[in-house]
Amino acid sequence: MAIDPSARVAPTARVHPEAHIGPHTVIGDFCLIESDVSIGAHCLIEPYVFIKRWTTLGDHNEISAHTVLGTDPLDRAFTGERSYLTIGHHNKIREHYTISRGTKPESITTIGDYNYVMTSGHIAHNATIGSHCTIASCALIAGYVTVEDRAFISGGVGIHQYSKIGRLAMIGGNIRVNLDAPPYFLYSEFNIAPRGLNLVGLRRAGFTVADIAPLKQAYRLLYRSGLKLADALARIETELPGEHTQHLVDFIRSSKRGIAREGRPGDTLS
Repeated sequence: MAIDPSARVAPTARVHPEAHIGPHTVIGDFCLIESDVSIGAHCLIEPYVFIKRWTTLGDHNEISAHTVLGTDPLDRAFTGERSYLTIGHHNKIREHYTISRGTKPESITTIGDYNYVMTSGHIAHNATIGSHCTIASCALIAGYVTVEDRAFISGGVGIHQYSKIGRLAMIGGNIRVNLDAPPYFLYSEFNIAPRGLNLVGLRRAGFTVADIAPLKQAYRLLYRSGLKLADALARIETELPGEHTQHLVDFIRSSKRGIAREGRPGDTLS
């Protein structure tokens, strides 16, 4: 463990001698970095950031003021043993944010690459956040939540533990997410309910009209056809084969909490 000679550490910062600071990384005033922390190259750690032990950051991350990374889990079952927080590359985490490490010994909270995490929120123990996600201000992500790539979580959202948010899903503001949110769809209401495709997100991700059309048909089969869930999934597989529709089917079949549905918010499909 060492501080690279090209790194810049403010004189008021406290960096443990067993921490690793990569090339051209900047550590701001009054930061506190504990032992067993590894920070990659070209990172910017703004003033008053606290990075606790067993936390790893990749390259080109920007961490804003008053953020705490690697906090002890907010879990009564936590017994103090070693667990981890691993953050990838090119992430931006804004002010007043907390992210916990895992609860069970040797378990991990994982954040991918190119995520934009806004202010004043929390990602809890053992969560798995993919890449290219946007998490807006004051969103709260509970333990063991999975968020797939390119999801958008709006401000004030509360996500219940063990819930899953699918790829390119768009969760509207102030929603309570207590069911799984299948990929590619837009969600609203206080209790999460689907409201069509996330067309803006899909187009921004480069989806063509030909890519979107089968997803529209899949949405109708799931939510508008009156079919039972198993029958709707079978028809999607048979009639609408493709990478994205198959991911949708696989996501729903793997759901343990049940998926959000239209109609009475909070119901599950049977």
